[in-house]
Amino acid sequence: MELGIRGEASLVVNGSNTAQAMKSGLLPVFATPMMVALMEDAAAKSVQPYLKDGQTTVGTLVNVKHLSATPEGVAVSAQSELIEIDGRRLVFSVSARDASGPIGEGTHERFIVDAARFMEKTKAKKQAEQ
Repeated sequence: MELGIRGEASLVVNGSNTAQAMKSGLLPVFATPMMVALMEDAAAKSVQPYLKDGQTTVGTLVNVKHLSATPEGVAVSAQSELIEIDGRRLVFSVSARDASGPIGEGTHERFIVDAARFMEKTKAKKQAEQ
């Protein structure tokens, strides 16, 4: 894996990914949590081919600004670029745009994990609760 790996993800704003639907606001515009999810998707997919079998990445930090609203029916795309590698820690520059221009920007951090071991730890939390 090396710096500069880029990713992209896209969708069309619809009734299920608006602020109103996501309970992150009252208006029928693209929800900030969905913009973040789209940015995470771009980053995660970009590095997955470079990981060993059984590995994946999990998001641990998001620092983004939502700069402009996008109405229903408009396509949105998110872009990511790997800008830092520190052991298992990966840092991405992320952005999102619609046909009118930029709608979001920031950074996103992910960690490389062993998927099976990660899920074992997660399941142990549920068992401890019972």
